[in-house]
Amino acid sequence: MTKTRLLAGMAIAAVTALPVMAQDYPSQPIQLTAPYGPGGASDLAARNLANVAPDYIGQPVLVTNRAGAGGATGSAYVKNSDPDGYNLLLARIGSHSISPALKTSMPYNWDDFTYLSLLEVNPAACATATSKPYETLDDLKAAIEESPGAITYSSAGVGTLHHLGGIMLLDELGFENPGTDATHIPFQGGGAAAAAAATGQVDFVCSNVSAIVSQIEGGQLRPLLVTTQERLDSMPDVQTASELGIPGMEALVGWSGLVGPPDMDEAAVAAWTEALPKIGEDERWVNQTISLGSIPKMLSPEDTVAFVENQYNTFSGLVDKLGLQID
Repeated sequence: MTKTRLLAGMAIAAVTALPVMAQDYPSQPIQLTAPYGPGGASDLAARNLANVAPDYIGQPVLVTNRAGAGGATGSAYVKNSDPDGYNLLLARIGSHSISPALKTSMPYNWDDFTYLSLLEVNPAACATATSKPYETLDDLKAAIEESPGAITYSSAGVGTLHHLGGIMLLDELGFENPGTDATHIPFQGGGAAAAAAATGQVDFVCSNVSAIVSQIEGGQLRPLLVTTQERLDSMPDVQTASELGIPGMEALVGWSGLVGPPDMDEAAVAAWTEALPKIGEDERWVNQTISLGSIPKMLSPEDTVAFVENQYNTFSGLVDKLGLQID
């Protein structure tokens, strides 16, 4: 009798445990939204993470591009998703620092997410097509002075790093109307913005280095400056913003981070918090991140929140200073 009861109890325990095991995170593929178009810095960073993460998280990570509204479309999609950890976002400086500081009608605030980790920081550069006559930044400045509004620059959309970067450049160069002295031409994603500059469709672009490095290396784009404090090893002949007398451009440094919906499931948070430091030491992820022009920089969830808050406050101050806030 005792043996029968014991066997029955073991059977019941095994059956009872099945649903619990099925609910272990993750038990299915994870969707990772890149909130900008294919080929841009957001897309490349998302796919780099997705290539390596399955070895540490235990499930495939599937990248989906949800471009629009300067990163807001894809970001809002994830913000409103089920917080079970199966819908994550490759957050960017444009979607989570610049746009919330710039726009009054954003469908979210910068802190309406569960921050899992910063992934990388990405220096920026301002560049022009090699087919254009602007050999130096002074050449570009002179062309803008000669024909205000005629010189154009591309971006991944209103409120992105590219957009604010163009305005910041003109402001740092001393133009009285930085929002109109050069004409902003928005495109769908950083890849399209880079292509427009490389083909001469626009006169210049201020972009994440990772989004334009292939065109620079291929000879289609000529970098005029970088926003890092020191010259980049990959572009030793390109002057820094400080060397050119416009140190305020150093604020234009991009980043990528992994975030989820608000109040994300604790088990999912714990799984990613354990996996991400390991991904950050994986040579495949590190080498690809560097090859894309970024600098690996994994941070804890708490330090990531502090980093993004500081970025948001920086750009909010710039927006207020220049009167750039838009509806």
